[in-house]
Amino acid sequence: MSDVIGRVVNFEKSVFPDSRELYSRLSAEGQAPKALMISCADSRIVPEEIVQAKPGDLFVCRNAGNIVPPFATQNGGVTSTVEYAVMVLGVSDIIVCGHSECGAMTALAAPELPEGMPNVAAWLRHGTAAKHVVDCCSPDLDGTERVRALTLENVSAQLAHLRTHPSVAAAIARGDVTLHGWFVDIRAGQVLGLNGETNRFEPIREDSPLPVALPARKRASGEIVLPTADKAVAA
Repeated sequence: MSDVIGRVVNFEKSVFPDSRELYSRLSAEGQAPKALMISCADSRIVPEEIVQAKPGDLFVCRNAGNIVPPFATQNGGVTSTVEYAVMVLGVSDIIVCGHSECGAMTALAAPELPEGMPNVAAWLRHGTAAKHVVDCCSPDLDGTERVRALTLENVSAQLAHLRTHPSVAAAIARGDVTLHGWFVDIRAGQVLGLNGETNRFEPIREDSPLPVALPARKRASGEIVLPTADKAVAA
């Protein structure tokens, strides 16, 4: 812990004084982040560093495997964080971010979930859909290739879970929230974004539009034109 204590002292003596005005404003006015990132708890992945965020820029939720339990299956930190971010903070973007060499996905890829860790096993079952997709569509993959494929599918699966949350579904329907799926390659230092139209992960580049998993859009029911009395459809 000595190195951690040293960094705390450095924050107080050097980092904070250089950002005193920013922290004072955040303290007085509160936070107004534009995005929520749901990422893995892996120590090698630091959301704020990936997007070069300053204090107040990014609302973050971290857990093993960047899991989002479907609505009503589990009341907990993730579901509460999502609801608060959308309904109170009014974030306009939600990012589910997986990464290479993920320990949670490595465990999920194994024939059996971890013994002796019932909470971990139960948590990883929220990734069962992703595992089933890989097993059915890419049965020949093994080792690191299987884990990578599972990690990518898991990002898609958790985005699908997000859409079951009423707060998120309503915000998307109002055109207020856009969903993003990211994958961070630790060794390459590259971030890939899920393109919802092609269902492929693409490099995020300065000279190209940002890949979007699901854009904010008006509700489908808003496009329905009901028949008038004189144009009633015969039964």
